[in-house]
Amino acid sequence: MANYSIKELEHLSGIKAHTLRIWEQRYQLLAPKRTATNIRYYDDADLKNLLNVALLYQEGYKISRIAKLPPDQVASEVLKVTEAELGQDQFMSQLIIAMVELDEGLFERVLSRAVLQLGFPASVKQVVYPFLNKIGLLWQTGNITPAHEHFISQLIRQKMLVAIDGQRLSRSAEAPKVLLYLPEGELHELSLLYSHFQFRAMGFRTLYLGQHLPLTDLVVAAQQFGAQYICSSFITAPIRDEVETYLQQLLAQLPDVHLLLSGYILQPFKENLPQNVTYFETLESFEKWLSQYNMVSA
Repeated sequence: MANYSIKELEHLSGIKAHTLRIWEQRYQLLAPKRTATNIRYYDDADLKNLLNVALLYQEGYKISRIAKLPPDQVASEVLKVTEAELGQDQFMSQLIIAMVELDEGLFERVLSRAVLQLGFPASVKQVVYPFLNKIGLLWQTGNITPAHEHFISQLIRQKMLVAIDGQRLSRSAEAPKVLLYLPEGELHELSLLYSHFQFRAMGFRTLYLGQHLPLTDLVVAAQQFGAQYICSSFITAPIRDEVETYLQQLLAQLPDVHLLLSGYILQPFKENLPQNVTYFETLESFEKWLSQYNMVSA
């Protein structure tokens, strides 16, 4: 059972802490517990109910009306609302509930609906990435476990693999070749998979090698494939003190390859990267770079 502060509820629901306190006092909408040291906290049931309340409130329901409904009736009203098209906040609220409850069916339904309603690229940019950013606080405060993280990642990963598999392979001899990989110790694959989808959509010939690839194997594969670009994301590996050495070793063995990199670890070095390295601080900067290839034939 996770313990949430009122500021964490604010972050996850989008409802200001001041408003939550008013709702709590006026309508008894939340029932905080107290630790042995008299610190107020809220549990998973409070979070789930509040996310449902917030969804209805954003849909125009009066809080005085919502407060009179028991949690199961609130959930029923939410089901009625979600029969229509959902917005970004509603999608994210439903995904958070599915994550907290480890409810694969709900997570799958919400994510599939986002893809159908918005299209795959827009659902990733407008729902998946903001959702991952929003729940980052839960990882930092220990309110979700590695099991929750794996549960989320694997379901999103499956969606990305299906989207990639649905694209036609480029057969053009003139199409640029890009190899995608993660260095040894790096396991955060979602952004790399989405890059794979985007490269395929633009007609690149791709070689996807996935997580935890040793440098020696990367070099051999890049030479055999004839890669013009190598795409990767450095989030946890290599460690910051070894980044410059790692890049020097890579470029010494593949001097004609252009590196396309992202990830927090590279941020301190972004102004001093070698000429044949492009660092993307945001998804938008990557898409802007990629747009120069919008005439490549698939």
